[in-house]
Amino acid sequence: MSAVNSVLRATFDLLLSPFRSLPPIVGLLVVSLAVSILMLLVFKKTSNQRRLEAVKRQIHASLFEIRLFSDDLPAILRAQAEILRHNLEYLGLSAVPMLVMLVPLVFVIAQLQFHYGYRGLRPSEDFLVKVQLKEGQAPTRPAAALEAPAGLAVVTPAVWIPSERELAWRLRAERWGDYELKLRLDGQEYAKTAQVSEAVRRRSPARLEPTFLNQLLYPAEDALPAESPVASIALTYPEDDVSVFGWHVNWLVAFFLLSVAFAFALRRRLGVTL
Repeated sequence: MSAVNSVLRATFDLLLSPFRSLPPIVGLLVVSLAVSILMLLVFKKTSNQRRLEAVKRQIHASLFEIRLFSDDLPAILRAQAEILRHNLEYLGLSAVPMLVMLVPLVFVIAQLQFHYGYRGLRPSEDFLVKVQLKEGQAPTRPAAALEAPAGLAVVTPAVWIPSERELAWRLRAERWGDYELKLRLDGQEYAKTAQVSEAVRRRSPARLEPTFLNQLLYPAEDALPAESPVASIALTYPEDDVSVFGWHVNWLVAFFLLSVAFAFALRRRLGVTL
């Protein structure tokens, strides 16, 4: 999984690099268009297009029957039953291609979340770095130190929360740049990236232990070593949104709406029955 994430990180960093200095909606428009085209082609190849077209015609015929025999109750009920049956068949025909598309879509969304879901830190802005230890670690305060490079400053000493097995530091961003924090714990060193930037960039809010789910949902940075006593190193990036004609919406909502709009706009041009 780590090798897959490494390749995907490099790919999305490269593909989205031309849009770093532009408003987020520009990159999302391009990505949504590309994803829509790919999903339409996948749907076309993995679905029974002829049968889907026939089922849609049967649904339309049943709707027309309801309008034509609006004063015939038995005919209306029969047509409604046919609509229900054909809709269930349509869902069954669409299930396989939808499942096929779901797998790559999960990876795409996971990567885009860390480009568009968080904004970078700004100079003079305070933020927290939290280190949580794995279950089973001694409840006593560990000997730990957090080193910040020039450009970041550690404002407060670590606060130890025994019930959460958590250490927390308050830091301050002093100037623009990409940085690497270093956590020293039990003679081992662990790195954590930090970005003070306004550009659309891949940002990792947390570095976690290497479970499959963690690597699937948090692919923006390499996982912690499996033998490490540290469960997570988290940095509190502010969540971000996307401006669409002056409206601020979650990037995933914008991505979904744009993808659906592009899919319906391009389906006939690509010869796809949805």
